[in-house]
Amino acid sequence: MKTIIHKKLNELQATAICGNDISSSCLYVSALTIMYAGQYAWISLLFVAVVLFLFRKIYGEVVGAIPLNGGAYNVLLNTSSKRMASLAATLTVLSYMATAVISSSEGMHYLHGIVPEIDITITTVIVLVAFTGLAILGIGESAFVAVFIFLIHLITLSLLVFASGWFLFNHGLQTFHINWSLPVTSGGIVRALFLGFSAAMLGISGFESSANFVEEQEHGVFPKTLRNMWAIVSFFNPLLALLLICIIPLAEVGEHKESLLAFLGQTTGGSWLAYLISIDAVLVLCGAVLTSFVGVSGLLNRMTLDRILPNYFLKQNKRGSNYRIIISFLILCISVLFVTGGNLVALAGVYTFSFLAVMGLFGIGNLLLKFKRKKLPRPERARGISVVIAVSLVITAFVGNVQLNVDSFYTFIKYLIPSLLFIGIMLNRSFLIQLSIDALEYFYKPLRRFVIFSNRYLMKMNKKIHSQEFVFFTKGDDVAILNKVMQYVENNETTKKLKIVNVKREGENNDSLIIDLKVLDRAYPEIDIEFIELEGTFGPEIIDELSKKWNIPKNFMFIGSPGNRFSYRVSELGGVRLIM
Repeated sequence: MKTIIHKKLNELQATAICGNDISSSCLYVSALTIMYAGQYAWISLLFVAVVLFLFRKIYGEVVGAIPLNGGAYNVLLNTSSKRMASLAATLTVLSYMATAVISSSEGMHYLHGIVPEIDITITTVIVLVAFTGLAILGIGESAFVAVFIFLIHLITLSLLVFASGWFLFNHGLQTFHINWSLPVTSGGIVRALFLGFSAAMLGISGFESSANFVEEQEHGVFPKTLRNMWAIVSFFNPLLALLLICIIPLAEVGEHKESLLAFLGQTTGGSWLAYLISIDAVLVLCGAVLTSFVGVSGLLNRMTLDRILPNYFLKQNKRGSNYRIIISFLILCISVLFVTGGNLVALAGVYTFSFLAVMGLFGIGNLLLKFKRKKLPRPERARGISVVIAVSLVITAFVGNVQLNVDSFYTFIKYLIPSLLFIGIMLNRSFLIQLSIDALEYFYKPLRRFVIFSNRYLMKMNKKIHSQEFVFFTKGDDVAILNKVMQYVENNETTKKLKIVNVKREGENNDSLIIDLKVLDRAYPEIDIEFIELEGTFGPEIIDELSKKWNIPKNFMFIGSPGNRFSYRVSELGGVRLIM
């Protein structure tokens, strides 16, 4: 088998692929956090930066020890069981699915603000299909597009920060003082920070993606991607939230929550900056779609290699892309888009809880790695207490999001259960196949006996039906008439044997008749022809005698149409039939 070799990703390319997802969070997480934490939103986002810092070493230790695609699935597969690993994989796929659909749809909402004529659902499908094609072309081409989007995004955010700083330099901090003095409406500062932190944790979605395609990265690149993503999120997310609090009155945040950064750009730099941010939002959200395709391809390929999914998905094209996985993921995303009717609120729950669960399971996997694989070499180690704190904070955020929107949690469960059922079937398919075989055997054995018995009975019945002999009394007819007799018997009677009887007078010769019958015997191989010569006079007596002798009912005896010189009426022959 020919081995497909493709170029590995460098630091910028790998960072761009997963960075577009995590850095696009600033487009929505600032508004979301301010909605719950108010003027303390930037502090909640700093807490998230601390959590992400802890997870840098957690991911670094795990992937350094087991540098294989799969992320949380990979570590749990090597430290626990396939069932636990499959749970993590299912959650990861759900997270990617929700990310792809939400990001593409949100991106098209931003584009709709620029070009109101477009249909959001149709363009969302177009985006999903376009990035499917890009992913199929190969990770090299995907990386080129991802880098372009990533650099545009960083430049745009930097311009926004610079414009906001210049605005503050010229207008002062009056708005900040007003916002800071407002009373907290979330039940106290601690609760506000808790809810804000729970909402802000969505800002690190994408951090887990690098671990799902680590095999595609050059040696030593993976920890750098973690560092770069942490730096971007830790800098831009809290800073943008702080700038919003300094510039935008909190009362206006809710009015512009769908495009808060664009509104900030409009306020600080004018319409050109707002327009640029909207275009950037379209690009980077589409870049997050690409992250989903790349991440899910690496994960599902690993699951297929581990025989959790059918080998059907291992097929690669000339560029080394698992195009069947990518196309299947596209079908899943489009189906979810239409099933939900584009309701992003429903999908947000799937995205939120699946992502947080994956992060928590990864931390648990790190702890299991410490206990069960102590001797496994690794380039760095996360302290046990740090892992426990990180996992606890993720659990806290999970609980907080349940409180924020319990309906979204129920939606998440509705998606999770059928997904787990499918994985459960795949994991236990050998048992289920054997169970099906045993069940078929159990029901088949009595059925088999019935079939054999019925078959024998029916064969005997059929044989009995075909064993019935028929008789044709011939006057020495020519071959044409005898052929019509054979055709009639073949088409109308169920028999395999026909006695052709000629009652002749003394001195008559049937040599030509015998020759004709031999020809007919070959022409009708299904019917055995027996020729019988008798001396005497044809009439009711001889018919009655032969019927008793051969045990053939008279209605199974045939004659041709009698002539005018025939001495008997047909009714006197005891039921003999006329066939011509």
